[in-house]
Amino acid sequence: MEEVKEKLTRADFQIDGPVKWCAGCGGYPILAAVQKALPETGVTKENVVFVSGIGCSSRFPYYMKTYGFHTMHGRATAIASGLKAARPDLNVWITTGDGDSMAIGGNHFIHMIRRNIDVNVLIFNNKIYGLTKGQYSPTTPFGAVTKTSPYGTIERPFEPGELVMGAQGTFFARVADKEPKGMEEVFIDAAKHKGTSIIEVLQNCVIFNDATHECIVGKDVRDDRIILLEHGKKMIFGKERNKGLVFDGSNIKVVTIGENGITEDDILVHDMTTQNPNMHYILARMSYPELPVAVGVIRSVKQPTYDEMLEQQIIDAEANSKVKNVKDLLNSGKVFDIK
Repeated sequence: MEEVKEKLTRADFQIDGPVKWCAGCGGYPILAAVQKALPETGVTKENVVFVSGIGCSSRFPYYMKTYGFHTMHGRATAIASGLKAARPDLNVWITTGDGDSMAIGGNHFIHMIRRNIDVNVLIFNNKIYGLTKGQYSPTTPFGAVTKTSPYGTIERPFEPGELVMGAQGTFFARVADKEPKGMEEVFIDAAKHKGTSIIEVLQNCVIFNDATHECIVGKDVRDDRIILLEHGKKMIFGKERNKGLVFDGSNIKVVTIGENGITEDDILVHDMTTQNPNMHYILARMSYPELPVAVGVIRSVKQPTYDEMLEQQIIDAEANSKVKNVKDLLNSGKVFDIK
């Protein structure tokens, strides 16, 4: 009789030692959400690997009771891609920051996405370089005063969702570190997705960029400034659940249900599975105060993965090749018989 394995719990993924982030860091709820989500994915601990680069987020592998790599700055995506190609059976996660992924690691980041390698990427987006003490990053808002922009940064910031859509990404989601249940649910969805899953986490850096997301995730304002997207459901939000999104010509706008003849029937329905990325691109770009910020799974489409296609190529090549062993190889092509 086959042995029934006991279901894993969060405790199975928790380390015995201390977690060394600053008190109040958004990394703590992210870590907890991952540890709660993994048992729900059905994976075994022995097949889970966390890969990181450099930054506060990159301490993550030390805090998970799984296999892990702490690699070089910006190179986690490259190393994780090679790992998944060599061991497609592994459940590979990448933890990275907005600087690590989109600055020095930018090329690796976009090419991993376009290849659709079956890995899960958590972007800790605190809009600052935290580990190196407060320099502006690729997602720091235009005009922000930081250690390296004392007169205000004059660089326009990246929007992670835009990069994902532009690189032909198949999965993009956004969550906030203040919403542990929402994070857990999205992490489970990402783990089940076949392909590159990118999850932008709106994370707080309590030391060098405190409250950077508070204007949208604050308890008193989040209902009116964030919209939770759910597949197949109307895009409705607000404290009174009376605001919604409609398509107005070439863009999205906010309307109030019950005013100017607007009913629930007029409100857009979220379809995260449509192959056309245009609406997903618009939703990912939405920003306060003009529009609410979208959280939840914005895009999740099915496409072949790089690792699956690579494995099939190897199988086909082996089946059709005349060379079956080293002897065949040595005797193939032009062979000289020396007497």
